[in-house]
Amino acid sequence: MEEQQGPESDSATLARAQARFEKGDYEEAEALYTAYIRKCASAAPGEEAPGSKCHPKDLATAYNNRGQIKYFRVDFDEAMDDYTAAIQVQPEFEVPYYNRGLILYRLGYFDNALEDFKKVLDLNPGFQDATLSLKQTILDKEEKQRRTYENMLKTQ
Repeated sequence: MEEQQGPESDSATLARAQARFEKGDYEEAEALYTAYIRKCASAAPGEEAPGSKCHPKDLATAYNNRGQIKYFRVDFDEAMDDYTAAIQVQPEFEVPYYNRGLILYRLGYFDNALEDFKKVLDLNPGFQDATLSLKQTILDKEEKQRRTYENMLKTQ
């Protein structure tokens, strides 16, 4: 992969990553997202704020999309790390909360998933998938509690 220098290289790297991601070339997209994230995280000598050359929304999108790639290969811990990083960079970006909530739900951490889905809906009340996921999480949490209670009664 050829690296360009200059301020345009950051947006060009992100654009190439997005294009690869959309085409399903996840290995190349991940490498490009990682390169973009590293560029944003590195500060030039004397620069006050690390990564100030990058827009927070773009950096959050890079983290979120890299997290998606990790999610696709079922690397949930690393995906959650990227979603959490996206949230730290851009706390008003609802998508990484939703994505992290899905993983937490799949792992059975219903309370944490509920928090993330509720946050999504606080930020974007029209996010239909989050509404459905919240409802399903509540139902599954109640079912798990019911089964736990029934099993407890059986063992007494």
